[in-house]
Amino acid sequence: MTNSTTQQTPAAATPAPRRSGKARWFRFAVLVMAGGTIYKLANIKDAFYVPMQQDLGLNNTEIGMLLSVNSIVATALFVVGGILADRISTRFLIPAGLIGAGALGVYISTFPGYGPLLITFAALAICSDCLLWPALLKSVRHLGGKDEQGRMFGLLEAGRGVIDTIVAFGALGVFALLGSGSGGFRGAILFYAIIDIVVGILVFLLLRDAPKDASAPVKTEPAGLRTILQAARMPQLWWVSVTVFMVYIVYCGLTYFIPYLTYVYGLPVAFVGAYGIINQYGLKILGGPTGGFLTDKVFKSASRYLRWAFIALIPVAAVIILLPAGPATRVPAMIATLMFSLVIFSMRGVFWAPMAEVGIPEEVSGTAFGIASLVGYAPGMFAFVIYGAILDANPGAAGYHIVFVIMASLALVGAGVATVLTRIVRRQKASAAAS
Repeated sequence: MTNSTTQQTPAAATPAPRRSGKARWFRFAVLVMAGGTIYKLANIKDAFYVPMQQDLGLNNTEIGMLLSVNSIVATALFVVGGILADRISTRFLIPAGLIGAGALGVYISTFPGYGPLLITFAALAICSDCLLWPALLKSVRHLGGKDEQGRMFGLLEAGRGVIDTIVAFGALGVFALLGSGSGGFRGAILFYAIIDIVVGILVFLLLRDAPKDASAPVKTEPAGLRTILQAARMPQLWWVSVTVFMVYIVYCGLTYFIPYLTYVYGLPVAFVGAYGIINQYGLKILGGPTGGFLTDKVFKSASRYLRWAFIALIPVAAVIILLPAGPATRVPAMIATLMFSLVIFSMRGVFWAPMAEVGIPEEVSGTAFGIASLVGYAPGMFAFVIYGAILDANPGAAGYHIVFVIMASLALVGAGVATVLTRIVRRQKASAAAS
């Protein structure tokens, strides 16, 4: 999820030299494996919500608290992870996160109590969002030139979707094979844990740090605080961060399409699972490359694409809200919600690409990603609580319509933010051309 640029002034964001084809795509595949496996344990509720209740003895509120603690710790440590990514080899950071998460998964398989689980989910955030994620973003940025950032991050999102699908169905297979009871749930957790550990070892053995550009000036390693201050003083970084924030807060609302179709349109139970797989996995696989292609080949700019994608969400949301409820309009409602999700996933595939467009220096890109992640992913701490409270206070279709109106309004705000970001990118390009 991020970028680079070529120029001659020291302040410019100079990318690492472009890798040879085979080596670059090999490194990319290794990074995709890491990014597609690290979050399965923290998001185990996606496939095993009911077993969490039955076998871990958790109620809905307690599961929500586990997710909130994970998100709060992750948000607090993104910047720390960025500093680490600028100072420690990604070849060590990424495996440390994966193997650490796997070890925690082994502990979860012992079915500890609620208190220890709170600590465990906080520790999972350290492994994924502090050790791994900023390092992975920085590594992906190294792999492509300025004109390839949308494509690289779009393919990253798609690749993660493929790995997500394979690993999730693998865990479901283990769960079913072992009887779909507590033994099956324990086996599924261990499956996730073993996958993390194996991928961590593979990353350590197969990943190599990007070669240095011999023509680039040698720079001393900046101190942590100085790196944070250097990145934080860049206004363009904050505009990228807020743009990511706006995409992510709308993305959080996708969670409610399944209950909306179930309770308002009477979607049969047999279709709920298929719709969920398409909405969460299929569209991630399709949306990432779509956003990358449109960014690089049509709009020639990630910021421009994000602006128009935000705008495109508004009429789709209007269709979802205005469709009359009932079985007769079930299919159009499914199509409309899937279209909305597809646009969002295409935006998620490229929303880190503007980091190169706005000229973030390579030497602080890890810290910049940490700061941007802190801001951009912050909605995970509160959006679900707000959306859920609205639905509880407004039963039936009315509550969902309020949520969707809010999502459309946020998309409008996002279009305004992306417009400012586009102007910053235009000024950056003009300045680079004049230098």
